[in-house]
Amino acid sequence: MREVVFDTETTGLDPRTGDRMVEIGCVEMVNRVATGSSYHAYYNPQRDMPAGAEVVHGLSAAFLADKPLFADIAADLIEFIGDAPLVAHNASFDFGFLNAELAIASMEPVCLTRMVDTVAIARKKHPGAKLSLDALCSRYGVDRSHRVKHGALLDAELLAQVYVELTGGRQIGLELANEGAASANVLEIRARTPVSQDRREPRPHSARPEELLRHHEFMKGIKSPLWGE
Repeated sequence: MREVVFDTETTGLDPRTGDRMVEIGCVEMVNRVATGSSYHAYYNPQRDMPAGAEVVHGLSAAFLADKPLFADIAADLIEFIGDAPLVAHNASFDFGFLNAELAIASMEPVCLTRMVDTVAIARKKHPGAKLSLDALCSRYGVDRSHRVKHGALLDAELLAQVYVELTGGRQIGLELANEGAASANVLEIRARTPVSQDRREPRPHSARPEELLRHHEFMKGIKSPLWGE
């Protein structure tokens, strides 16, 4: 099954009040395994960048000024995501901005039935716990030490690992040898020559005559023993 994990960065919180998407990062997964295929783009929002948003993701209006408009390269994104389910953290936020940009570009919106929200999954699995991406990375041992600021592609890559853990998962850092290596190890073990050792005589377990004599003398000193000789 092909799925696409994605994240967006924006100028604010609500596309209905003029906020725009400025970055998107997508990671392809097949059967819950990252394939190494990804999509990443910056967009010129054609507006200023609020200071609060820039603190979060570090993307300034000057940096984005020479980037393409979403509408000019939207076809590449649509081709990459195809008809796969789209996984996002607090997915209604990312879907809202994605579909707002598609509307501005006079393109069809992405159907909400494709939405997979990892916040909703985490809330069911860990009720009452912190549900931020940082908190879930800590819970599942996902290394986020290189995450200084929010970045769409980096966050999508981290979320892909968290998503695997939320849906049954695998232990982070556990790597199994491939079949070829495993087979080679088996052949190597089978090919080893057993180490020869000198066989020792078995230890005696029956009492020696002198031990039997001492036992006989000892038994004489016991009055009415429960066992006899």
